[in-house]
Amino acid sequence: MESKRFATIAVLLLATAKFALHMIYNSGYDFFRDEFDYLSCSEHLDWGFVDHPPLIPVLVKISRVLFGDSLRAVRLVPALASSLIVIQAAALARLMGGGAFARILTAVCVAGAPIYLSDGSLMTTNCLEPLLWMGCVYFALRAVQEDRPLFWLGFGLVGGLGLEEKYSIGILLVGLSAGLLMTPARRWLLHRMYWAGALVAALVFLPNVIWNIQHHWPFFELIRNLRADGRDVVLPPLKFIAEQILLVHPVAAPVWLAGLAGLFFWKPLAPYRFLGWAYLFVFGFFLMSHGKNYYLAPVYPMLFAAGGVVAAAYLKSWMKPLSIVMILGFQVVLIPIVVPVIPVERLGAFLDSLPFEIPRSEVSHASAALPQHYADQFGWRELAALTAEGWKQVPEAERADCAIFAQNYGQAGAIDFFGKQYGLPAAISGHQSYFLWGPRNYTGKCMLVIGDRQARLMELFDEVTAIGTTDAPYALENRISVALCRSPKLGSLSQWWPKVKKWR
Repeated sequence: MESKRFATIAVLLLATAKFALHMIYNSGYDFFRDEFDYLSCSEHLDWGFVDHPPLIPVLVKISRVLFGDSLRAVRLVPALASSLIVIQAAALARLMGGGAFARILTAVCVAGAPIYLSDGSLMTTNCLEPLLWMGCVYFALRAVQEDRPLFWLGFGLVGGLGLEEKYSIGILLVGLSAGLLMTPARRWLLHRMYWAGALVAALVFLPNVIWNIQHHWPFFELIRNLRADGRDVVLPPLKFIAEQILLVHPVAAPVWLAGLAGLFFWKPLAPYRFLGWAYLFVFGFFLMSHGKNYYLAPVYPMLFAAGGVVAAAYLKSWMKPLSIVMILGFQVVLIPIVVPVIPVERLGAFLDSLPFEIPRSEVSHASAALPQHYADQFGWRELAALTAEGWKQVPEAERADCAIFAQNYGQAGAIDFFGKQYGLPAAISGHQSYFLWGPRNYTGKCMLVIGDRQARLMELFDEVTAIGTTDAPYALENRISVALCRSPKLGSLSQWWPKVKKWR
């Protein structure tokens, strides 16, 4: 009983420490590019958006109403979700028969995994994924372990919410079903409660499906365009595996690898073998489809839980505390890679001192001074200030019909968010969901255009006045131009709006 109480306290302390770390340091740099997308979408709530389902914008809206627009407020949800996954993973270890050490080791591995530290530092669709994925695993485990069909309803409910957060959880749901098929637990596939759970998931997901039908499946069009553009880095199999090990903590890799092996070859974990098959299915899907290295990340807490159970059974007594100390010690080195605990002026030198290279998931990130999750937190305030300088050159009589046009949702969202202090109107753009929100009755006769080449603008407008270019050395877009353009050559903005569509 004492050891169980100690494990519970230790897990709660780890989760609390992780939450405190995020709440202290999440305002270290600035807003991330994708956060502007969700902030903007929270002002246009709907059942779907071009590049993601509706749940994150809804949570952003609630957070803003309750806590305001500070970085800490916007990032409260990811900080909380990333901390709860520590508790959830330890609970999975307990369900698999793990005692105090198994639960603590699982919690330590999950708390310090770089990818989950990153998830807790940014408000993106990645932040809730591990919690929702493992929520499905939790209910599936309880249904199989306790022979209680009603848990399939919880499985379906969490699965449906997950689909409203990010579509990739659908791969896990299929993988878990395939895992059931490959084991004696396949009997559940014929049970009415399993299909009742599937119906619950479908009903929760239905509003987004209807929205996609009404808008001609924009997400699929987006994916096709991204593939055609070759935007993402395509990893060969060995490098994909190597980056999995790096993303979820190199020193802790033996734990999840032992968990995967244990699910297939160790008798005490045999009842949960369907989880091993589910992992292989999800891994194979993202490998064959050339998914980004972090797409697989939400699945690892269940492997850490299984690995914790295996480690508790086979490690000698003196090795158990040593393993925890080793994992925690290396975590200290990894934290600055994903949590902004170091001043940006010193970050580059720290990253250069590491014995490995930080993975880059997109081709355009290769030339950035910092990893993209940091580089895309800089330059936005400078852009808003420069655009405000251009706005000053627009006569009062023209301002009602002077649009601010941006090339992507990062630029547009920065204007929408930071531009308020300068009295700037909301931006328009053809990128992602901004295209659906349209030109908002602007004629196009006067436009402040952000991020386009001067030569290109001269082809589109009779009068082009350069306002300036931002200078943000740490930013991914470190040089963004702003120009005041008048007298379009292509007619009204509503006429050529279809041509500005950019879903990529």
